[in-house]
Amino acid sequence: MKAISWNVNGFRAWKDKDGAVDFLLSEDPDIICLQETKAQPEQINGFAAELFPKHGYQYFNSAIKKGYSSTAVFLKQEPISISNEIKGLDLANDEGRVITAEYKKYYLVNVYTPNSKPDLARVDYRHKEWDVLFLKYLKKLEKKKPVILCGDLNVAHTEIDLKNPQNNRTTEKNPGNPGFTDKEREGFTNYVSQGFIDTFRYLHPDTIEKYSWWSYRFNARKNNSGWRIDYFLISESLKGKLKTAQIHDDIHGSDHCPVSIEVNI
Repeated sequence: MKAISWNVNGFRAWKDKDGAVDFLLSEDPDIICLQETKAQPEQINGFAAELFPKHGYQYFNSAIKKGYSSTAVFLKQEPISISNEIKGLDLANDEGRVITAEYKKYYLVNVYTPNSKPDLARVDYRHKEWDVLFLKYLKKLEKKKPVILCGDLNVAHTEIDLKNPQNNRTTEKNPGNPGFTDKEREGFTNYVSQGFIDTFRYLHPDTIEKYSWWSYRFNARKNNSGWRIDYFLISESLKGKLKTAQIHDDIHGSDHCPVSIEVNI
């Protein structure tokens, strides 16, 4: 099974970018997961059916606020069930941040994790509520069958996951920059300590300067001054079935690039 995840930063603009859709068609994955589509279902439906004719099962979770957040999945195989809500996690439900597809052998979870905001206004929410409740949700699913989680997790876990850690880390005088605060990194560490495998880092433990997001400012992408904040995490029981985990940093179309995995499942 091949799956691709991509934060497209606006589906309607992304679909017209040179090479963006062509990449997905050439890779021909079984599963396509998109984050930050910034669109309502009726704004995607017609385009999606035309763009991805092999992926006949298409599901959307759109934010109440139009033009904001939102997620989508495009599947070749019909899932047993689809869920767009997580009990108690209102931000996920109101902002269209999670889609869960159930298959016979696994759950697929597509997530767009809330950003902590430039002034860190949401960092305590991330730390005390989102990461805690979302991890509980994943572990509850895992009691029934393995989980494959993908999406924009809005955190660079370790210092080799971003270009300039020294300028972004938490210190006594600086609370840190969003995406690399101690609180956010701790949230990711908790996923790993609870048994979820960071697939790219598992297969490429020493790879550096391989990023999935770049700021639009300061020629960041040209200079490869980026962050690895887009992930595939899998249950430990799937570790031996993992074949590949890739970051397709040569593919443009968004401020993020696509990431992918292949799993024998």
